Order: sequence, then C-alpha cells, then structure tokens
Amino acid sequence: MQVGDADLVVVGAGAGGMTAALVAALEGLRVILCEASDQVGGTTSTSAGTLWVPGNPHGARAGHVDSAEAATRYLDALIGPEDERGLRRAFLDTVPQALDYLEQRSAAVRFASAGKHPDYLPFPDAAVSGRAVSPLSFDGRLLGSNFVRIRPPIAEFMLLGGMMVGKSDIQALVGRWGSWPHFLQSARLVLRYAADRLRYPRGTRLVMGNALVARLFQSLCVAGVDVRFNWRLQGLETSEGRVVHANFETPDGDRRLSAERGVVLATGGVGHGRLRGELTSGGERIFSLACGTVRAEGIEAARSAGAQLEQHSKGNFFWQPVSIVPHPGASSGLFPHLFLDRAKPGLIAVDPSGRRFVNEAASYHHFVEGMLRSVGVPPGGKAWLVCDAEFVRRFGLGVIPPGTRSLRRWVSTGYVTCAPTLEALAGRLGIDADAFAATIARHNDYAASGSDLEYAKGSTELNRFNGDPGQRPNPCLGRIGTAPFCALEIHAADAASSAGLATDKNGVVLDARRKPIPGLYACGNDAASIMRGTYPGPGTTLGPAMVFGYRIGRHASASANAMGGTQRQLTTHLQACADRSTVL
Repeated sequence: MQVGDADLVVVGAGAGGMTAALVAALEGLRVILCEASDQVGGTTSTSAGTLWVPGNPHGARAGHVDSAEAATRYLDALIGPEDERGLRRAFLDTVPQALDYLEQRSAAVRFASAGKHPDYLPFPDAAVSGRAVSPLSFDGRLLGSNFVRIRPPIAEFMLLGGMMVGKSDIQALVGRWGSWPHFLQSARLVLRYAADRLRYPRGTRLVMGNALVARLFQSLCVAGVDVRFNWRLQGLETSEGRVVHANFETPDGDRRLSAERGVVLATGGVGHGRLRGELTSGGERIFSLACGTVRAEGIEAARSAGAQLEQHSKGNFFWQPVSIVPHPGASSGLFPHLFLDRAKPGLIAVDPSGRRFVNEAASYHHFVEGMLRSVGVPPGGKAWLVCDAEFVRRFGLGVIPPGTRSLRRWVSTGYVTCAPTLEALAGRLGIDADAFAATIARHNDYAASGSDLEYAKGSTELNRFNGDPGQRPNPCLGRIGTAPFCALEIHAADAASSAGLATDKNGVVLDARRKPIPGLYACGNDAASIMRGTYPGPGTTLGPAMVFGYRIGRHASASANAMGGTQRQLTTHLQACADRSTVL
C-alpha cells in the first residue's frame, strides 16, 4: 500500500493551524504545515493574544469563580439556543483539557489568567474576571535563527522602532518619572531593547499575540513538524468523496501533497479575498486588519470541493475602529483603537452630523456596529474621536503617546485636526457647527453629573475597567473644554470573519447537505465562528481557534489509530488464512 506524503497536511500557520499541527504531531502523526508567507503567525501575531476560554483552569487556580454552565447561560442570552451540531457545547467542555494538554505536552505553550478582564456585554452570567487567559511573555532569543520566522506586530504597536510593550509596560513608561518602580521597569525595557538591536532586527522580548505565536512555533520545532514556507494553497483533490491531496504554488513550482488522514484549512478566513464583497455590503471598500497574506484561499478551495459557506444574520465580520497613520513616503498604516483612548474621560465620538452615535467605551466590535449603523460604509463611512489637547497629554490619542504636549507634528502629517475653538474645528471637519456645539455641551453636562443620559458611557464593568479610576464620579466621563480642541478621523475595519466553512464539533467540514466531507477539516477564521457574529469577550476568535485546533489534532489521531487497528486486523486475518492454506 502506497504511503502518502503525510498523515495530516495543515494549511496556515496562525494559532489554529499551529495548534492542530502541534497536537497531531504530539499524538504521533506525520504532519506537514504549509504557510503561504515566509513567516508564521498571520493575524494572530498582530493581535493581543488573549483567549476567551470560560471555565479555564488558570482562572480557577487564581480564585475566579466560573463554569461552563455559567458561560452557557451567558452565550444563550447573547446568541440564542445552542446549534444542532453542538459546537458551543463542545468548545466549552473542551477548554480545560485543551489548555492542560498544550501546557503539559508542548515544549513552550504557557498561559496565565488575565485576571480582571470583563466580558463585553452586561448579560446574565457575564463574568468580570477569569474567563480570559494570556500567553506568558517569550524570549525570542530562544528561537535562534528562527526568530526571523515570527511575524512582527504592526509597526503602530511597537515603540522606538521595534520594542513590544504590554499594558503594564505602558503604565510604567507613562509614569516613568513619577516613581522608582516605574522608572526601573522602563529602564530595564529600554536597555534590553537597546541590547537586542545590536543583534536582531527588533526587540526579542515578545508579548501578546507575538508571544503566543513564538511559543507555538518553538513547540512545533521541538516536535519535529515539517514547516514549509511560501507554499500557497491552490486547490484540493478528492477521491470517492474524500479529500486526499492539496495542491500548492511554491518557490520551486507547483507541488501536490497527499494526506492519509486529511487536510486542515487554517488560512486566516476571508481577509483580503474577493469573498469580502459577497459577505457584506461595500465590504471590498472597508479596511481589513487581517494579515496581508490572507486571501480566503482555504475557504475558496473548500467551496470548490463542495463545502458550505455559513453566514450569520448578526454579522459576518468582527470589527475594530481604526485611524489611518501616515508613514514616511506615500504609505500608511492602521492603528486599532482597542481600549487606550475611547473609554477615557473627556472624549466622545461624532458622525458627520456632529452628533454622538454610540457608547464610546463599548468594546471595539460593538463600537463599530454603532458606527456602521450611523455612517454606513465608505466612502461616507467615517467618524471622529473628539477631545481637547489636555486629554491627549493625559491619555494619548491613537498612536500619539500620553505626555505629548505639542501636536504640531501630528497636525502637519494630517493624522489629527486641531483648532482653537469648537466652531473652527467643526468647520475644518466639514460638520454642522451648531449640532456639534450642542453635542459637546450635553456631554459636558453629563460629565458634571456623572451620568450619560444618551449612551450610558461608564455604566458597565467593561466601561469602567478601561476608564480612569481616578476620575469622579464617572471614570469614563470628563469635560471637553480646554482649547485647543482635537479630532481624529476613524474608520471601520474587520479584524476577522465570523462567516466561514460549516464544520461539525470535531472541525470536519460539511457540504451543502450538512454532511461531513471526509478528510477535510477547518479551524480558526476559515471555520464559521461558533459566536455567529456576536462578540462575547476578549479573545473571541483565538479561544475557539485553539480549542478546535486541539480537537482536530485529536480527532485526526483517533481516526489514524482506528484505521491502523483495522489494517492490523486485516493483516492478522490474511496471515491466518495463509497459515491455514499451508496446513491444508
């Protein structure tokens, strides 16, 4: 019997794909992991790296009370009843064993409870703490020459041209002159980075999504997984209804890999592919934070093989608001406004009518949902974050760091618009000056009373968590009144797709009749999200990506063992028949 190139071929080296490849390899399968670019990580590498994993063991050990049952009630209220395939139940039931397995069996995958990190909506059984975990920071020097294989975060997330910082680092850097502990922490960070730049293209102290990617890749290297770079999927081949081959475009020409147990699609979802226009009105004109190499080839290849594309009535994308950051020359970047500025006191968001349209302290996903309802998609779909210069000095604004006193540089590049009066600012933005002035006046009244009567900013645990605890009576409300006044233009961007390939609870892709396609798996953003377009909490995409990557690795291994057992039984039977013939 001919042996294939691998037991399992995994396409895509983000969190989901690397998890599936790692688990399958640890279970004894021959795995080939094919990545379309020359670096691992995809969109995961530019993310915060947080996993939303209710009932996780780290939260329990840290003393946070949570359970799969409580999370089920929260998700039922948010999404609706469980789907008939049981994916939600499978996810929640698998969280503890998936995390324990990865930490006990892999060389480097390690997590810690994120502690207080509230769920995003105030529904029954929403949690304030314990449901999110974060990867431990990682020393990139441990990867040796493979460090360059880790895709860096977006430039806007690094300081000094290449230094990564986490949330606690930001607090220390901002307060570096205010206390010895903050000064010493800041000094350690900068000195480590300076030493790194003598040998590496960027800092080697990795945090957030970069740490998660590096830990997974280090574990893959130790497990001996065959990782092939610049192998882009072209299509799939089937035999008698089963996926048996994957075709790739490679630097050495077109190649075909045969897979004994199956092919796992984890190419990053819709990303920048043509599918965007099919999934949302004007989608091709909306910015995307997906890794630039993500082009929906996994989903398209599966559809050509008969797979079903599952869409969601509550939305086919997960959103983040972004500002456009001018770079030297004609290029630009996107800065995601996650939590550093929108929830702070003394800032509001207005649309082209000069009016507010959403609770500015809502999660990034829900903020953009409100934005899209108000302003629609490009070219008209833009809004502004409005504050005064004192706010920028205290909290920063987008890529403008806290402590900034002169905004001249940022005004000259066009990143921010400033004016000495509100009327002048409205004129420069092209919005109605009277409506704008009335909006600011109402907001300032709310700041004085501590109660936002329009959008309830500061009313939820999430709002207050990201606000300023020193602000009274509401940590998210502060007066806008000290000239000059500032406005930063923001736009909607998708961070990931909710729509994707329909799968069963083991990640097996389903066809149009909801029947399994043997030999074909999907996870990460290639698989339809179990959240169905809703966004329950931090790490909504990465948690399920890794849990279902784990389930795929175990399912493929169990399938291989079952086939091996059947083959052994057949061999034994044939040998017995041969022995009997000899005797006769």
